[in-house]
Amino acid sequence: MACCGGGEQSSTGAIQTTQAPARALPYKYLFKYIIVGDTAVGKSCLLLQFTDKRFQAQHDLTIGVEFGSRTITIEQNQVKLQIWDTAGQEKFRSITRSYYRGAAGALLVYDVTRRETFEHVAGWLEDCVKYSSQSIVIMLIGNKSDLDSQRQVTRQEGEEFARKHGLFFLETSAKTAENVDEAFIRTAKDIYARHEKGEADLSRASKA
Repeated sequence: MACCGGGEQSSTGAIQTTQAPARALPYKYLFKYIIVGDTAVGKSCLLLQFTDKRFQAQHDLTIGVEFGSRTITIEQNQVKLQIWDTAGQEKFRSITRSYYRGAAGALLVYDVTRRETFEHVAGWLEDCVKYSSQSIVIMLIGNKSDLDSQRQVTRQEGEEFARKHGLFFLETSAKTAENVDEAFIRTAKDIYARHEKGEADLSRASKA
């Protein structure tokens, strides 16, 4: 007769329990990403385009953080990108800073049509360096490249800032999807390569 706990009783009267086998994870690595930058530079739109392949013109301002994920393949290994989209408002800055911990990659985003968002990039980079690990891979993103007629920041300025601070750089359009996949995947490939060389420790928060 079976007991209430779900085990089976042997002929000797002892209770024998069965344990379900551990389920294998559908990916080998988990890379945590954080997207930072001023309000309304298109952070949420970049995330939505990367994870859902769609563009939403009207998007509510992020309150605190939003989350998305997508699994990609790097050298025949499944890698899950766990992406945290943070609020750009100053009042949420302390919340945003807590999400840097354990991040393997960061997208630092400005709007090419609003010069002040580019001028604030240095402050966001300072937070990245201060609150994340030394091995974090940072991609500088000039978003809304489809609005070229309204441009206030040149591509050369973005490239120069990235070169000066040792960052990757791309201009993207969340609307047309230009370079959106490239931004996330290139960053992931560099994280992976650094890990393979022993230059990045993914054991605490990013390795499954």
